[in-house]
Amino acid sequence: MLAASAAALSALLAIAGCRSSDAFAGPDPLAGPPTVSPDVITLQAVIAAEQAMIKLYQAAVDANLAAALPTTGRARVLEGLLAQHRQHLGQLQARLVLPSGTPRARASLGASPSAAPGQVTIARLRAAERASATDLVQRLVTVPPALAQLLASIAASDATHVTALGG
Repeated sequence: MLAASAAALSALLAIAGCRSSDAFAGPDPLAGPPTVSPDVITLQAVIAAEQAMIKLYQAAVDANLAAALPTTGRARVLEGLLAQHRQHLGQLQARLVLPSGTPRARASLGASPSAAPGQVTIARLRAAERASATDLVQRLVTVPPALAQLLASIAASDATHVTALGG
């Protein structure tokens, strides 16, 4: 019914020689959802990758992999790293502002450390952290300075996680 009303309004405006944008202030309601900027697409991809990293760490915590860490007394290392990734996710999500009606893009499965955690090892966590840091550093030149600063901070944190995991 709403689509029929929009079509009828469009037809009336066309007969009157008006475009729908002439009749309304603001975005054209008949133009469809607004396009998403490249910065928003980048932010959505980084958020999806961070969510995947959190799933990977949660699987490692559930499997009690802390005992496999090379340094003694590190029973809480994985929980600490998981908490930092959750904090990063919150910081990233706070930057994401989408206009109403804008679809949320999903990152491809190849952009995330793992679509399904499966067998998680410390070596796999180290590799995921290295890959994440590399990906974030490569994105720095494509985003505005404020977002670049956040991505650089997260990349530096990911690099320190590699060390904390014995790498």
